[in-house]
Amino acid sequence: MNLARLDLNLVVALRALLEERNVTRAGQRVGLSQPAMSAALSRLRRHFDDDLLARVGGHYELTALGQVLLDRTATAYDVIERLFSSQAAFDPAVESREFKLVASDYAVAVFGSELARVVHEEAPGIRLRFGQTPPTVVDDTATLLSTVDGLLMPHGVISDFPATDLYDDRWVFVVADDHPTVTDGLTRQDLADLPWVIYQRTYDAPAVRQLGMLGVEPRVEVSVDSFQLLPQLVAGTRRIAMVQARLARLLAPITPVRVVEPPYEAVSLREALWWHPVHTHDAAHIWLRETAARVGSTLSPPLGG
Repeated sequence: MNLARLDLNLVVALRALLEERNVTRAGQRVGLSQPAMSAALSRLRRHFDDDLLARVGGHYELTALGQVLLDRTATAYDVIERLFSSQAAFDPAVESREFKLVASDYAVAVFGSELARVVHEEAPGIRLRFGQTPPTVVDDTATLLSTVDGLLMPHGVISDFPATDLYDDRWVFVVADDHPTVTDGLTRQDLADLPWVIYQRTYDAPAVRQLGMLGVEPRVEVSVDSFQLLPQLVAGTRRIAMVQARLARLLAPITPVRVVEPPYEAVSLREALWWHPVHTHDAAHIWLRETAARVGSTLSPPLGG
């Protein structure tokens, strides 16, 4: 395919048509007349050799190819938009821009809040938008990173993308303050016998892999899509949960649980900011990465660290 012969404006028209499924509304969305949008649709149909929008009764529905293109077009649009918004110079004191970061609720709580505070003080026109890490992050990392400014995730889960280290953390266990059997500490037998609360996503791989190597198969009683909910689901029960030490310290004053050291030398956790190579030389993104690294370096040591 000769990309030089393609009109990138058709990407804008294609996205509007596929999302609106109406020629008139799509034209209004992108500022084109109805005849102009109809002409764009005709060109797109010739290019793809497909109707894309098929009339069913009094409305349009996407064809099979149109359905496939729906998500791909949104991703392509985001990539093009980020590509052409790249800057050679960036002054955070006067610029106005939004950065989208994908992160777990743990990373937002222990790091994102401090990053937001620093950005508020140093760059009043900059906005941060945090999105939840999707379950597909490991399977389709490139697509995710192409549509955001960065991903907060520890080492050992993804690779082959540029990253800057932010801070270190460690894994600990939490049990109820009044746990009936765990008094002095946990044993490996406790890990096998007691019910667990776990973070239900599987991409915190290093810690999970280590448990498997130790022969520990957690007896999962509750799973939840939030690190911050783990202590609450442990409180008042016989359950145990493995959490990050920084988060345990943050939540300790408001949750009736206590921190217990692992009965083994737990793998460390090093949080990093990952990004797509398309952002590497963008001045605004360089500022974001440098600011994030500076904020990470100022965090106090993790609990017990």
